[in-house]
Amino acid sequence: MTKTRLFDYLTEKYNSYPNQNFLAAKETAASVTKWRAYSYADTMNISKQFAQALLNLGIKKGDTIGIAANNRPDWNFVDIGCQWIGAVLVPLYPTASENDFAFILNDAEVKYVFVSDELLFEKVKRVKHAIPSLQGIYVFDNIAEAPHWTSILPLLEQVNYSEIQKHTDAVASDDLATIIYTSGTTGNPKGVMLSHKNMVANLISTESILPFINGKKALSFLPLCHSFERIVFFAYLSQGIFIHYAENLETIGENLKEVHPYSFTTVPRLLEKVYEKIMEKGAALTGFKRKLFFWSIDLGLKYELNTNQGIWYDLQLAVARKLVFSKWYEALGGEVKFIVTGAAPFQERLFRLFAAADIAVVEGYGLTESAPGISLNRAEPENRKMGTVGIPLPGVQIKFLEDGEILAKGDNIMKGYFKRPDLTAEVIDSEGWLHTGDIGEIVDGKFLKITDRKKELFKTSGGKYVAPQPIENKLKESKYIEQAMLVGDNKKFIAALVVPSFISLKAWADDHGLSFETNEEAVIHPKVLELLAKEIETANLNFGHVESIKKFKLLSSEWTIESGELTPTLKVKRKTILKHYEQIVEAMYAE
Repeated sequence: MTKTRLFDYLTEKYNSYPNQNFLAAKETAASVTKWRAYSYADTMNISKQFAQALLNLGIKKGDTIGIAANNRPDWNFVDIGCQWIGAVLVPLYPTASENDFAFILNDAEVKYVFVSDELLFEKVKRVKHAIPSLQGIYVFDNIAEAPHWTSILPLLEQVNYSEIQKHTDAVASDDLATIIYTSGTTGNPKGVMLSHKNMVANLISTESILPFINGKKALSFLPLCHSFERIVFFAYLSQGIFIHYAENLETIGENLKEVHPYSFTTVPRLLEKVYEKIMEKGAALTGFKRKLFFWSIDLGLKYELNTNQGIWYDLQLAVARKLVFSKWYEALGGEVKFIVTGAAPFQERLFRLFAAADIAVVEGYGLTESAPGISLNRAEPENRKMGTVGIPLPGVQIKFLEDGEILAKGDNIMKGYFKRPDLTAEVIDSEGWLHTGDIGEIVDGKFLKITDRKKELFKTSGGKYVAPQPIENKLKESKYIEQAMLVGDNKKFIAALVVPSFISLKAWADDHGLSFETNEEAVIHPKVLELLAKEIETANLNFGHVESIKKFKLLSSEWTIESGELTPTLKVKRKTILKHYEQIVEAMYAE
């Protein structure tokens, strides 16, 4: 069948493999928690029940439905249920502020909201008075005094399939499937309008380039409210992948071992966390095992993809893979063939280490406004290049402005920003090119490399422009640096705020007979300052005098979503961090 709308992929799978498992999550019944699986038939039936429930509530084509929930099959049932009748789903990050909840629900004129738990139920209740369109809130978990979402579901025999089919037939490929509000780093969120056509274009682009196998498993833990995991869900659907939802971010390691996924998607920060835990275990080893572990790490850091490094290196790598890196593979479930990462740059040292461990990390690039894919590395080594975001997807054109800004064009480009034609005109020109705001270039004739964000370029008081992202990425290649952010806009020199890797610092301190009880003690210890100064000097060797970091300040606390310093996709909120550490920054320039 020709697939032009997102729900067409479920119809196809239902017709071919109705009883094949599609979704799984841990559910608790009679005090016993275990994985519960849902087949394509289950997904079809429940989503049709939900579509009927919406019709019973008076929802019409184009009406908006909100959802704020953790990843779970219920999320997908609501999503596809909306699609059957042409309703438009508006996802919200559960971690978003009440102000953002109020703005998004009001701006999108949402009629009903579905939330996962009591905290989110209360969050929406507190802003309900400011949303005239909102008629009801339903909850996925069982909560006293809160209506459960199944309370509106009719029995299967009460579903009027012919009525639903009439609505389904009226849904065109160019109709809205969703409005995704970008989290942004400043100001009110913007509603990105994505049609079925936009998202299906991305599915068609990736079908032929990712080595999915029908029936294989994937673990999902990135939020479905983000465009990246949302399109990945439909890619899994189109390829027959059995999706397992992780319980939460803290249980990913345990869930990987339970599920044994063939693939999963992530953001670099979470892979960095995996690496840090591995390093922590390695640092706890003693004697020969400890030496072997760090010998393998040093060997892996010398790994070059698609390069003949000689028989002696290959022999050493084979030993390292068997004795050390095999444990990495087991920690990821023992069957993973590739990992797709995006949203932020992936550190080159980690790329080398995962590749040395024979684990393909496939880095891609896109924006919510491009539904979201623009380019992607491939799983096969010859079409994967470190430090790049891959090859433009089939069907996506790219070109560059004189200043290096990347422009993209294709059926995947959004319809525009909801209610904001003025903002739409700022990013999509008269010829249909999306102005991404990212600076980049093509390397080796086919790979796209992102060099910086156009709006994040610094201009020093001396009039010199500095791109912070490449310098920050170079800093984070140090095993002693976990997070880094450059400052220096309109200042006379470049400085840096640095969050050390406290796991690596502890291992280093143990080796050198040093000790500190707290992170606060560590960041002011003279020997630690000396160590980090050397690491920063090493990074400076890669850049010119104007770009070199002249001063730095070590911070004792990691930047997090909860602290408001990272977006939900773990991007640094520069203005927020500058505000939080304003006195520290000013002190560096006052000295």
